[in-house]
Amino acid sequence: MQSFRTELENPVVQQDIIDLEKKIAKFKLGEIDEEKFRSLRLARGVYGQRQQGVQMIRIKIPYGKMTTEQLLRICEVSEEYSIGRLHTTTRQDIQIHYVSLDRTPQLWADLEKSNITLREACGNTVRNITASPDAGINPSEVFDVAPYAQSMFEYFLRYPVCQEMGRKFKISFSASEADEAFSYIHDLGFIPKIKDGVRGFKVMLAGGLGAQSFHAKVAYEFLESDKIMPYTEAVLRVFDRHGERSKRHKARIKYLLHDLGLEAFTKLVEEEWKSIQHKTYPIDPESHQQTEAPAHKEIPAVAAIDEKEYDRWFKSNVFEQKQKGFYGVWIKLTNGDFYLKEARALAALVKEYAADDIRITANQGLMLKYIRPEALKFWFQELTKLGMAKPGFNTPADVTACPGTDTCNLGISDSVHTAEVIEKFIEAEYPELVFNHNLSIKISGCMNSCGQHALAGIGFHGSSINVKGKVMPALQVLLGGGTIGNGEGALSEKVIKIPSRRVLDALRILLDDYSANQTEGEYYWAYFRRQGEKHFYALLKHLGDTTNVSDEDFLDWGHVEQYVKAIGVGECAGVVIDMISTLFADVEEKLENAKLTLENGKLADSIYHSYSAMVNASKAMLTSVGKATNTQHGVINDFEKEFVESSKFTLYPSAKELILKINKNEPSKEFATEYLAEANKFYKGLVELREKQLVEAN
Repeated sequence: MQSFRTELENPVVQQDIIDLEKKIAKFKLGEIDEEKFRSLRLARGVYGQRQQGVQMIRIKIPYGKMTTEQLLRICEVSEEYSIGRLHTTTRQDIQIHYVSLDRTPQLWADLEKSNITLREACGNTVRNITASPDAGINPSEVFDVAPYAQSMFEYFLRYPVCQEMGRKFKISFSASEADEAFSYIHDLGFIPKIKDGVRGFKVMLAGGLGAQSFHAKVAYEFLESDKIMPYTEAVLRVFDRHGERSKRHKARIKYLLHDLGLEAFTKLVEEEWKSIQHKTYPIDPESHQQTEAPAHKEIPAVAAIDEKEYDRWFKSNVFEQKQKGFYGVWIKLTNGDFYLKEARALAALVKEYAADDIRITANQGLMLKYIRPEALKFWFQELTKLGMAKPGFNTPADVTACPGTDTCNLGISDSVHTAEVIEKFIEAEYPELVFNHNLSIKISGCMNSCGQHALAGIGFHGSSINVKGKVMPALQVLLGGGTIGNGEGALSEKVIKIPSRRVLDALRILLDDYSANQTEGEYYWAYFRRQGEKHFYALLKHLGDTTNVSDEDFLDWGHVEQYVKAIGVGECAGVVIDMISTLFADVEEKLENAKLTLENGKLADSIYHSYSAMVNASKAMLTSVGKATNTQHGVINDFEKEFVESSKFTLYPSAKELILKINKNEPSKEFATEYLAEANKFYKGLVELREKQLVEAN
């Protein structure tokens, strides 16, 4: 079980996995409370499933790029620890399900043998950084953004500021102004630009989906590429300190920017600049491993193929790269699912006849690179054998869907089987739509938009309706979403809620209406804007009427039992925990991290650990007197009022001034050493104060 302790070459990774193993043991003994443990395991890619006692493991694949070795390693892990199904996500990750919590450390260790991590795949961290899957081969790109996405992934992995934020933080890099990575719905989105021969990015700030979608603001029309890293760090520091922490639904940066305004938010970012170690951070694209074309090989003979189906596949799933003489191939995966037999066979084909660079796409498919034109029919033949040559990639015949009620705790109604039904419906009744890239269909199991329904021309999210004393599965219909380009997008609008069983009727009405009234080449988002929401409500109004329902309406797609609205629950520690002791234990860990990083010359890291230790120590004492706070900034202010101004804590004339030295000083060795010493002194003083509290209480 503990062989990874000697097998892994990277001591940081090795220690990380050992720590996870120890924390699992402490949680089971009741030494770590449930909320704290949830934060710890989520930051390590371990997510509680709807089904009790098993975990979903999210495997972090930076900007969706996998080698064949990595894909095969994931297959091995899935076979050993899971059920043999790989699920691709809209954030270009891979998820596996039904994993025992006790086995997660060894699973992680096995993945790290091929340089694959779970770290910060979930939780209140910088999530997987996404990018256009065709970055590097996109004919319209001004430069390849993949090296910049890779650098940002490496820079912020395990970075202290990103470990325990109020909520998750999402970053994307688009290859071109077509904005294939949806910059406008990200916390930070980057679109490549060149100005006076200098590389840089248009920067979009504080977008987001979920129950309330926000379109990102333009932070910079052009920011030089060597400044994107320090700017991102400054934004993260502001979010960490000022972001909401108590009200989870308000804890995203989009709400912070909305409350403060762009000008005030930018001022806070500028105030953080002094504390950042790297004021510029040049990224050398040539230092990153470049994707190479495969060696020229003789292509095996191709048996007779269905030429009509080949043409449909070629027109919808194949494109010419910017590198002349090579093609990219899109692979459509229903629900983002594929299995070990297909995955291993695909890896073998890629190794021989394509670039060793498989990309996961944001609509849950795959993309292959550097396929020679003479090999395309061979690829069609082989992909057909694997069930991976379905035409219609990124069209209405390719529905994006989250796992919904299959495995997710938050799922309200079925999205997986609904997506399958929709795809079959499109293939049967609207086969011409496999060539239509002007319209997308996306579905989420709840309002949180993991299926990105807010980006869809036609979107659905799970819901329910009370009818005749019973609960019926339902879908909220949202229309008019889509990417306009260069940081601008349309977010879908709610139109009507309908019983889930009527989804195909709704689609038939909407598609027929679009076909009859669209102008040539008109995107659905533009069509929706032209017609207006009332037009679509009138079309669908009768489908929302539940005065006459059948027994079938109470069955969700793919189910034979009557629908029951049930939102899963997470694990339970089963033990009452002393929250203040837990927080103090966390402070000690942060102080130890500050000491180690200082010794290793990571000055900014050490300073942030010291800062976090003092904030958590302050929070512990506020907890001891029943004071709840929403933000780190609130913790600092409330501690000052409750303990310093009242003279309960007299070690410093101003604790606030001490803690906020973090953004008043350059990250020098002298300051890092002094700040750590003060943090230790601060914590020791609070431990003594807490002991005094306990004596007085008894």
